[in-house]
Amino acid sequence: MKRPLLFLSLTSLAAIMAIPSPTSHGERLLFISEHNHTRLIPLPLELSLATEQVPLDQEDAQERLQKELLTNTYWHSNTLQLLKRSTRLLPQMRDILREEGVPDDFIYLAVIESGLLPVVSPAGAAGFWQIMPGTAKDLGLEVNEEVDERFHLEKSTRAAAAYLKNAHARFGSWTLAAASYNMGMAGLQRQMDRQAETTYYDLLLNEETKRYVFRILALKCIFEQPRAYGFDLAPGDYDAPWDDQQVTVDSAVVSWGEWAHPFGWSYNELKRHNPWLREAFLRNTSGSRYTISVPNKAVTSEQSK
Repeated sequence: MKRPLLFLSLTSLAAIMAIPSPTSHGERLLFISEHNHTRLIPLPLELSLATEQVPLDQEDAQERLQKELLTNTYWHSNTLQLLKRSTRLLPQMRDILREEGVPDDFIYLAVIESGLLPVVSPAGAAGFWQIMPGTAKDLGLEVNEEVDERFHLEKSTRAAAAYLKNAHARFGSWTLAAASYNMGMAGLQRQMDRQAETTYYDLLLNEETKRYVFRILALKCIFEQPRAYGFDLAPGDYDAPWDDQQVTVDSAVVSWGEWAHPFGWSYNELKRHNPWLREAFLRNTSGSRYTISVPNKAVTSEQSK
């Protein structure tokens, strides 16, 4: 197959890319291209999502992938931040997906859903995997004013894995499972029945879902070969993984701020590491057991009880 090309123009006398690079003095430099030029960036000859091949011999697939690669390659500030924070969360997400029997490529679904941040969408989807409240409860996550496990990295990842496995069992395709994560299994099934099609790449879907799988694929390309797309981060530029340990709480907590102080943390730091704690206190009338992330150092005798 002839290699398809993506034509990228850099307009202006100096196109600026903020690529940090260490010097002999430990400084950081801002790299500036000195001349106008047009770059030819080849698309991959082969590409797959969870071992399912992308039909790059189809013009439509080529153009849709080109669009997402162009958008994410030249949205420098956003993609740099995604790469920077990826080392903090993606290894744990990948390990959980493997335990649950879901292909590694689905870590990039979390990247496009939330930017690897504990965010809330205008529609009410929340957390790293952007799960709706009703879906969260169906998947066994606790969601209330004080605790919202959609923001819990491990529990939300296992819930997302359960959804994806159910979708794969229904559609027989990981690519269709990914599409259903965006538009719902019922909505996807209606379009498959209406159009008499059985593959994602042959379906005419709404604009968001048409882009969805190709956004995952584009981030996969960039994350697996960042330097090939102009992102040259040194090891020290990535966020360091957190070194936490876990403490169990099975009673009420009057103030999470006061609770955190013996560990050397503020309320703000406790929430950064435990975004699923949604209030400054915990009533815990049911006596549930919660595992809280705290600094990996000696636990005070009072807190370890």
